[in-house]
Amino acid sequence: MATDDISIKVNIGDRIYPLRIQASEEEYVRKAAKLLNEKMAFFNSNFSVKDKIDGLSMAALEFAVDALNKSNESIQYQHQTPDFKPLETEIEAIESLLTSKS
Repeated sequence: MATDDISIKVNIGDRIYPLRIQASEEEYVRKAAKLLNEKMAFFNSNFSVKDKIDGLSMAALEFAVDALNKSNESIQYQHQTPDFKPLETEIEAIESLLTSKS
């Protein structure tokens, strides 16, 4: 067990979950639990849900879709190759001017 592990309890949907996490992750875990509870409350109050699990499921689905969209955007961005040809042409012209004045 790493020495920077801590034990925390988070409340999700009025249930307490004990977790063992790295101390550096505590803020993110607590913020994630808060966001999940807020999203659950939104679904539970604005849509006809039978119980809290339905709100939790809809919140989880929305977060998963958002994560997949961001992942897809990242992959698309990684596959884009910038066209440096115009820049290379300008640099060559500048180099040519500099060498001709020497």
